[in-house]
Amino acid sequence: MSTRWYPIYQRGNPQLRVFLPNFWMKLVRPRGTQLPNIVHFECSMEMTKHDIKNYLNKIYNIPVVEVRTKIFLGKFKRDIGKGYIVKDDDIKNAIVTLPKDMKFEYPDIFEKAKDETEEQEKALTEAKKSFQNYIDRNKNRSDVPSWFSI
Repeated sequence: MSTRWYPIYQRGNPQLRVFLPNFWMKLVRPRGTQLPNIVHFECSMEMTKHDIKNYLNKIYNIPVVEVRTKIFLGKFKRDIGKGYIVKDDDIKNAIVTLPKDMKFEYPDIFEKAKDETEEQEKALTEAKKSFQNYIDRNKNRSDVPSWFSI
C-alpha cells in the first residue's frame, strides 16, 4: 500500500504513467553474528510484515519464510547553540528469514578499492623516482632557477 495518490487522468493517448510506491528497504549488516539464512533490512515505517514479504517476493524473487519487525526509537539530542531538544527519526528494522538451503553473503564492496590502492601506490613510486631524477640532474646548478631546466 502507498500513501501517494494515483495520477489524475489527462486527455490524450497514450496515457504514460509511472506509479512508484514510497516504500524503500536498505540492507544492513547486523551487529552480531547471525545464521547465514537471516538478513537484516531497514525499511520505511509504513511497511508491514506482509508488505516486506511481498516486496522481496515480487520484485527480487526471494522466497521468504518469516519476517520480524522492530521499531527503534530515535535518539534525543540537545542542540548546542539554542539548547532545545531534537529527536532523530525512528527506525524500523526487518529481520527476514530465508529458507534453510539458501545462504546470504554480504557483498565485498571494498575489493575494488584494494586494486585502486595498488595502482595509486605504483603511480606514487613513479612520481618519487622522477622527482629524484630531477633533483639529481639539477644538484650542481644552484644558481639556475628550478623551472629553467632541460
